[in-house]
Amino acid sequence: MISGFPGFPGFPGFSGFSGFSGWVRVGLALACAGLVAGCGSSSRSASGSGSRSDAVTPSAPTVTVPLSTSLVTAQGTWAIAVMGGSAASENNFWQLFVRPAGASLWSLATPPGVADNGGLVAAGTPASLVIGFRPSQDLAFSPLATSTDAGKNWTPGLLDADLGNDSGALAVDPSGQALALLQDGTVQTAPTARAAAAGQWSELTTRQALAASAPGRNCGLRALDAVSFGPNKTPMAAGSCERPGVAGVFTDTSGTWQSAGLTLPAAYRGDQAQVLGLAATSGGNVALLLAGDSLLAAWSNGTHWTVSAPVAVGAVRASGFGTGGSMWLLLSGGRAETISGTGGSWQALPAVPAGTATLAPGPRGSYDALAVAGAKLTVWRLTKGAWSQVQRINVPISYGSSS
Repeated sequence: MISGFPGFPGFPGFSGFSGFSGWVRVGLALACAGLVAGCGSSSRSASGSGSRSDAVTPSAPTVTVPLSTSLVTAQGTWAIAVMGGSAASENNFWQLFVRPAGASLWSLATPPGVADNGGLVAAGTPASLVIGFRPSQDLAFSPLATSTDAGKNWTPGLLDADLGNDSGALAVDPSGQALALLQDGTVQTAPTARAAAAGQWSELTTRQALAASAPGRNCGLRALDAVSFGPNKTPMAAGSCERPGVAGVFTDTSGTWQSAGLTLPAAYRGDQAQVLGLAATSGGNVALLLAGDSLLAAWSNGTHWTVSAPVAVGAVRASGFGTGGSMWLLLSGGRAETISGTGGSWQALPAVPAGTATLAPGPRGSYDALAVAGAKLTVWRLTKGAWSQVQRINVPISYGSSS
């Protein structure tokens, strides 16, 4: 239960909700009264994947990576996966799991009381984790929840808009400044964690405005897929480009958007590129790129980028970032690839266990595979080159409850 919430009865899409404080309740009521259109609509996708509404028809399809992912903070390692049953029957329920720092086992940490059929998006700082709930069914805006104690307690927040369908749609820097990428390609910002919790977001840019800027025109920007922060709290946005050979990573400097300086190797100058993921590191940024039919990792130290050799792409089932600029991919056919950091090369893991929904990095370069079967989560750990089962969690799911 989200601690300290006195209740919000009677709102469709918040089945069994036992917690928004008074000011958040007012914010939600205002959102449904007119700040956000469509509170009565059930046309939102509940699958956590689907086509983007902000993309111009491209000559190559824009890829949407599923929301299943993992990330590491000082509190521990977090993983997101969808469980339950059919999305068409609204029996798919996105879950958050945590393996606290220093622990070997996972526990369920999903903020309760809010419909999560639309998917979860996470952003972390050393001191906190922020979860955003994507709209689904009658829920046409995005509640937020923040934890500073490894998911034991959650503080509510509000984004009175439709959070984007990308695992990189939220970003928070250590000072609490936040960015949110909306489904229509708008980027909103909140100056502090308190402002974000209070729903005090303002528009930073839109896909259309960024596409009309000099770096956007050079890229032929057709969609935005991720937000992050660069050095000195510089807002960043990334997406897909129509123009071959250009990588769409942009930074906002005092209100002027500029290219972040990421260029593709010569071998990919004829390929359209899409940034599938973007994250901050202690020294710069790390990005996952799709160029033609190859996946590339790229790292920035704040002044220049290093680009990895490629890994041949299959369908990307999940992806995520670890510490030190590391990255992992879960691909079709049971394939998994990891890369350790700047200048590293992709390394194939043994074929993952059946049902693996996401991977999560562990200590000393190990990985856990989180496999889903209905309401059962099985954790497999890679030890001495083989996967061994280490844990099983039965998640309480109320089928038909849509929450």
